[in-house]
Amino acid sequence: MADNSFDIVSEINHQELINAIDQTKRELQTRFDFKGSNANVESTKDEVTLTAEDDSKLTQLKDIFHSKLIKRGISLKALTYQTQEKAAGATARQKAKIVAGLDQENIKTINRLIKDSALKVKTQQMDQKIRVTSSSKNTLQEVMQLLKESKDITIPLQFNNYR
Repeated sequence: MADNSFDIVSEINHQELINAIDQTKRELQTRFDFKGSNANVESTKDEVTLTAEDDSKLTQLKDIFHSKLIKRGISLKALTYQTQEKAAGATARQKAKIVAGLDQENIKTINRLIKDSALKVKTQQMDQKIRVTSSSKNTLQEVMQLLKESKDITIPLQFNNYR
């Protein structure tokens, strides 16, 4: 019987992120509490920047942005917020790194969780993803469930190439 496998990855759908940012900007234009405000959300390939007049507006902006991300199926774990900072003109700014790919720390954590589970699978690191192989599809599904329920993993995981 042939082996079954899947890849563990951590990716973000950039088009959905852009859509969430556009929806946030549209909502800012229609909300009474943001009329005349210079609140804004911008993104680069690997970072999102939120800017508002003050801390409370920035918190509201983050809440709006988070609701749009959730509606578009993007996990909030996909963003790692940096420390809030003061920007030009007494505005508040906060940057968030977009989590993409598995770093060495997460790869070690995932491999340790799988090994400690004593499930009969093989793991193989391939660049920024992990391939999990087993002769049983049920065992692979148990691995997926284990990783979904783990509190040790702080990034969003997806399971690709399931076969």
